[in-house]
Amino acid sequence: MDDLAAPALPRDFEAFRALVMEKRHELPRRLAQVAAYALDHPDEVAFGTAASVAAAAGVQPSTLVRLAQHLGFDGFTSLQAVFRERLRGRNASYEERLAALREGDGQSGARRLIEGFAEAAARSLHRMTQRLDEAALERAVGVLAGAETIYLIARRRSFPVASYLAYALGKLEIRNHLIDSTAGLDAEILRFATRRDAALAVSFSPYASGTIENARTLAACGVPVVAVTDSSFSPLAQVATEWFEVAESDFSGFRSLSATMALAMGLAVAVAERRRK
Repeated sequence: MDDLAAPALPRDFEAFRALVMEKRHELPRRLAQVAAYALDHPDEVAFGTAASVAAAAGVQPSTLVRLAQHLGFDGFTSLQAVFRERLRGRNASYEERLAALREGDGQSGARRLIEGFAEAAARSLHRMTQRLDEAALERAVGVLAGAETIYLIARRRSFPVASYLAYALGKLEIRNHLIDSTAGLDAEILRFATRRDAALAVSFSPYASGTIENARTLAACGVPVVAVTDSSFSPLAQVATEWFEVAESDFSGFRSLSATMALAMGLAVAVAERRRK
């Protein structure tokens, strides 16, 4: 087995993602390519065959096997089991999640739940601050502070972050536009963006296609994009001028936005301070 293989076999998607992130600088180009595809398209990996996944990723089927073995799996089938397990966990109803929680420790009281979410939030916040690149943060604040208008892009689970930023930036008298697709006019609104503006986009795996599309559209027009996402393989990271990695911890299958919201708050206030200076 490859000398770089992980000593512990990842048993779930989050562990797989963490292992890929740890090894991303050591992966040969083709292995990195298929690993990026797997993180961006987990459903396709779960449902596809080795041939179909390889074709979609633009590699040979043998590359899938090499990646699997490189990370400690016997082959593609055992790696695929991780992605199928993710689907079972993701598709579990809220009743099933609550039942699993009760079976876990026999407790489902409000205090126990709040303590669990608070512990997960504390882990997320600690990890975010430990990974925060101060130089990248200063550059991102500079990009946003110098923008005439900040376009805020997020959907699904990430939408509360953009909504809060629209509120905070408005209170701080910083011109912004929340792209919320309520009237289906995203494309028309984004045509107003110029190189004098900037965008702040937020999305986590499985990435919202609308967010990725809007970010790519702006980047292609020369609009600088600051992104908050969960992986260097994220399609947002690929188009961003600056980006920040945030991996939120979950509690019994439920995941909050504690670290992401803290980062968003810090960015909003830092931008206001920079503009005043």
